[in-house]
Amino acid sequence: MLLRFLPILTGLLPILAIHLSLAVAILSGTVPSCIPYIEGCTSISATGRYPPASFIFKPSMTVEAVLMTAYWLYNGAWLAALSRMSNEPRTPATPVGLIGCAGALALILYVTFLGTQEPFYEFMRRFGIYFYFLFTIVAQLLLARRTIGLSRTLNLPSTLATGRLQFALAVIPFGLSALNLVLKNVLPEADTAEKVIEWIVALLMHCFFVASYFAWRETGYRADLTVTAKHR
Repeated sequence: MLLRFLPILTGLLPILAIHLSLAVAILSGTVPSCIPYIEGCTSISATGRYPPASFIFKPSMTVEAVLMTAYWLYNGAWLAALSRMSNEPRTPATPVGLIGCAGALALILYVTFLGTQEPFYEFMRRFGIYFYFLFTIVAQLLLARRTIGLSRTLNLPSTLATGRLQFALAVIPFGLSALNLVLKNVLPEADTAEKVIEWIVALLMHCFFVASYFAWRETGYRADLTVTAKHR
């Protein structure tokens, strides 16, 4: 079923699009040639801000927002199915899907205003990217935490290992963000370090999506569309 590959598409599309945009931007001269994970010579936004790289970056990120929305909605259904199988007392549903979808909407906002120069549009772009990272990482933490809890209850060791991996992938960005705040107050020029951290955090976020493929596969997750109306 194509559903099982949704996490892979959600994770790999932005990774491929960002790095392809970087290569095109370097070749076209809009960003310097370097390894941004080490040298921090450019931001992710800069790789897709101007043509021809923007023709790859913007459509890909728009498609990514749609994939993310589906990913989070299906994860909500997956958690609900696991909860029904467990013997845990009923608890309020974790708003994983809503927070994750909010991150997807913030991504659309970011892409819409990317490349604009007006102060208001620049504010909207920054608003979009900050909340994209914030909502997505929070949703990932909640998903990983719930996955670990349900895996323990249902005795699913493989899914438990995946949940722990995902928890690490979601926690590290918080630590890096705290480090970034410290560096801004210590270093006279902290832009380079901030860009390096941005690239690393984005990669970890997208790897988190791919890891869900294994959790879904290990639990045999599938979605069926049925019709109950009777023919007359």
